[in-house]
Amino acid sequence: MQRSREVLGCLMCVPLVLAVWASTALADGPYQATGFKVGEVTDTTANVWTRLTLRSERNAPDAPMAKIVTGKNNRVTGVVYPEGMTVSDVRDAAPGTAGQVRIRYSTTDRDRLSQTAWADVDAKRDFTHQFQLEDLTPNTRYRLLVECRAREGRSGEGQTPSHSLSGGFVTAPAPDDPARVVFTVSTGQIYGSRDCPEGYKIYPSMQKLDPSFFVHTGDIVYYDKLAKTEALARYHWQRTYSLPTNVEFHKRVAAYFIKDDHDTWQNDCWPTMRNEKMYQFTFKQGLAIFPEQVPMREKTYRTRRWGKDLQIWMVEGRDFRSDNKMPDGPDKTIWGDEQKAWFKRTVRESDAAFRVLISPTPMVGPDRDNKGDNHANKAFTHEGDELRKFIASQKNMVTVCGDRHWQYVSVHPKTKVREYSCGPASDKHAGGWQQEDNRPEYHQYLNVTGGFLSATVERVEDTPTLIFRHHGVDGNVLNKDRLIAE
Repeated sequence: MQRSREVLGCLMCVPLVLAVWASTALADGPYQATGFKVGEVTDTTANVWTRLTLRSERNAPDAPMAKIVTGKNNRVTGVVYPEGMTVSDVRDAAPGTAGQVRIRYSTTDRDRLSQTAWADVDAKRDFTHQFQLEDLTPNTRYRLLVECRAREGRSGEGQTPSHSLSGGFVTAPAPDDPARVVFTVSTGQIYGSRDCPEGYKIYPSMQKLDPSFFVHTGDIVYYDKLAKTEALARYHWQRTYSLPTNVEFHKRVAAYFIKDDHDTWQNDCWPTMRNEKMYQFTFKQGLAIFPEQVPMREKTYRTRRWGKDLQIWMVEGRDFRSDNKMPDGPDKTIWGDEQKAWFKRTVRESDAAFRVLISPTPMVGPDRDNKGDNHANKAFTHEGDELRKFIASQKNMVTVCGDRHWQYVSVHPKTKVREYSCGPASDKHAGGWQQEDNRPEYHQYLNVTGGFLSATVERVEDTPTLIFRHHGVDGNVLNKDRLIAE
């Protein structure tokens, strides 16, 4: 990861700044068909994820497709491509290519333009590169220009950028700043459930709210049926993040990404699980691909402070978990001892008015009786009780979860822990629960629908207030829940 301390300097030239913000493309490439992503934002830092592509647009939707060959008991025995073709040629792919990238950035007043040095993308990591920008100003909107060029010879100096994309993001307020913060949350983005020609309706709907940041709780892509090799796993990211709705949103809104089962390996997976249906794609490979495809730092579990009134925790639910089928007890875990200790310690240390756990899977539920993959299931009762008891002991702490394909607000009958399920990215992907199965001992709100969750933290008559809203895919508000800090 290249840090912005390699900055070449600040160019005190306003006309130059004004000239470079438009997106441009020249004939020979490389290009950025999969856009860029800003993530892991703090009050003074941000990661910018970049990737170079061979062509300016992804492959046609009617291009040929790979065929998965199965044998006895549906065991996968091979992957066959049309003659003379590879994964780079299949429908909706956006194959990568070599080249260099750099970031140019300024505050919105446009009086200073900083830039990173040119950096080579990594062919072994799907032609990606991540920059870490530092020494940023809290609670400030930054403009970005991501440029790329071919690399010829040793230095590549003097070449004109072949493609550029513009966008921006907002840094977090300082920990002592009671600033207003808006964020959105989503889950369940299966490719076959796209609901508009450009991708997903939720992205322009969320963008209209001008969120400070976005959290994807996992199931970002679904490897299960098609990702039988590393190349096909990366293909899932290419086709999803070359969708116009996704590209445009992530150019404008900083994001935090959490992985779950389907973007780690397969449904309800754990590290020692075996399944011949995944062919040559392994759990270990899935762990490596995730931080390659999203802005990410050292650990996939982390906490971020957004001003005086909000702190969020995002946790890892796949790397450390026990076998789901193991008998329940004190040794059975989803989070692992190290992550649990970190979570409890950092929550106790926080003085934020509201503390929000954002989990890839439910902590409260309720969930279906035949499931055994999360803390709301009987299979993980021991650790679930431990964590719910701890969360209940904290003032003004709630949980937000993904994974479930329906929206809800639930209160745990014993501990009174409050949980908000954001629901899936589209109505097509909603299901898994019956609308009439409203359980009053849990549910404050229940809706089997697609959409997203938004949260607004602000001062009302100098009192910290947190408002959650469930939205439909078009952005219409379906439910509103207001919390006032004790």
